[in-house]
Amino acid sequence: MPINFFRKIYNHKTERVSMAALILSVFSFSSFLLGLLRDRLLTSTFGAGNELDVYYAAFRIPDFIAIVLMTGAIGVAIIPIFTKNLVKGKEQAFKYLSNLLNLSLISLIVICAILFVFTPSMVFLIAPGFSEEKMAATSLLTRIMFLSPILLGTSNIISAVLRVFQRFLITAIAPVVYNLGSIIGIIFFVPRFGISGLAWGIVLGALLHFLIQVPALFKIGFKIKNNFDFLDKDFLLTLKLTAPRAIGLAAGQINLIIVTIIGSSLIPGSIGIFSLANDLALPIIGLVAVPFAIAVFPALSLAYSKGEKKEMLLKFSSVFRQIIFLIIPISCISFILRAHLVRIAFGAGRFDWTATKLTAACFGIFMLGLFAQGLVFLVSKAFYAMRNTKIPALVSIASVATTVVFSYFFIWLLSFQNIFSIFLAEALKIEGMQNLPVVALPLAISLDAVFQLMLLLFFFKRKVGDFYIKEILNSLGKVLGASFLTIFFTYTIRQILSNYITLETFFEVFLQASIAGGLGFLFYLLISLIFKSPEGVALKNLLLSQMGGLLNHTK
Repeated sequence: MPINFFRKIYNHKTERVSMAALILSVFSFSSFLLGLLRDRLLTSTFGAGNELDVYYAAFRIPDFIAIVLMTGAIGVAIIPIFTKNLVKGKEQAFKYLSNLLNLSLISLIVICAILFVFTPSMVFLIAPGFSEEKMAATSLLTRIMFLSPILLGTSNIISAVLRVFQRFLITAIAPVVYNLGSIIGIIFFVPRFGISGLAWGIVLGALLHFLIQVPALFKIGFKIKNNFDFLDKDFLLTLKLTAPRAIGLAAGQINLIIVTIIGSSLIPGSIGIFSLANDLALPIIGLVAVPFAIAVFPALSLAYSKGEKKEMLLKFSSVFRQIIFLIIPISCISFILRAHLVRIAFGAGRFDWTATKLTAACFGIFMLGLFAQGLVFLVSKAFYAMRNTKIPALVSIASVATTVVFSYFFIWLLSFQNIFSIFLAEALKIEGMQNLPVVALPLAISLDAVFQLMLLLFFFKRKVGDFYIKEILNSLGKVLGASFLTIFFTYTIRQILSNYITLETFFEVFLQASIAGGLGFLFYLLISLIFKSPEGVALKNLLLSQMGGLLNHTK
């Protein structure tokens, strides 16, 4: 029975784009939930202290390698080059794949081996404020984790190819088992190996991510060959197409490294608190902005290729407005319920109330700039559709400098009492807390995202002219008005519920947040209809049509 079950998974083909998107979304959300469970286990086991700082600092360099060297290639190079060869025949396509896998594997092993030797020096650079003991622990975890980019890099290439053959199900399961490996590490490896068990859990997750996809790769007819041609034209083309995208990704990862460097000089637990808040904020972008941007990308590319500029800008403007229609109210509601969400995600074991309030404050700051982070993803995709990877890369590089400036400026500003520090502490409900400067880190990231968005839109307008700015501003005004009212409504509901539902247990916190958040979002949709928001009306019509179709189907 288990063999037949796995055989069905490996052979499962998803031919409809909508169904493929649904599968990816469902398993992406499942992976997100497992990620929250992983973080909850981390905080309950270690709290927001030295161990969590070590774990997240150790993650930075291996994660940098995996994302910059491999994700960039997969996003812009591997699939189009593989499909180009596939048109000529499977043998030609698999020859390219075999050569790419072999050379990528060798390159990753060499890079990670070199970095393994120089790990202590790199740890000193990214965490100069750590004590010798914390640096030693960070070096140990980093060296173990260098196995993960080797496995993930190879596995992500396999994922890209399997999607060409419509094996979306198995590629969607891979990230889920990756998080399972991390959870196994916390539950079983940490009690046996100590904090290094966290790193071995990451390696196990990467191994599972790789192993679960290999049978599907062989099922489609791939065979390993001894191809090692660094001068192969398709391999060189892969590198050429990857470079600009990799630079942009590198800048984003460097921003996180900068935060780690600065955070290491703050009170112990600062890096962990920032990272947890960031982990909680990013899925909102992943569930709102990223799907829209990915879905519209082929249409933007096709319209640009056909010379249909008006059609391209109409689609861009429409998706831009849909993202702000959803992400701004969700950010506002999340800000009001920030402490509830942090308690639901992380509030257990050694994660005390001080850590909860500081993480909630950082999460709240992230909510203020979340719209910009989501829209940066969309505008960058628009540039890629126009085959321009340079402008997003240059803007990302510029953002590194602004992140440094913003971080140090706000840390200085929050290190003593002044009008700004008093106002921010009162607004975030963290008055009198010793580690107030930690909120400077998400504040810098959020402002940097706004800076990136403004720069990208400036260059986008120069390149394409008017992109229906008037319509965007009209929608934005209605969204802001409805969101402003939603803030007061959600806050009122939260306060009323607090008279009937206490916050002593996980269930009570979850229940109060669910009711207040759900009613808050329904209220926002109602107000958007009263304001005659085009996106609200479109959403209502879509839901009514789907319900009508469902009712007709059941008759």
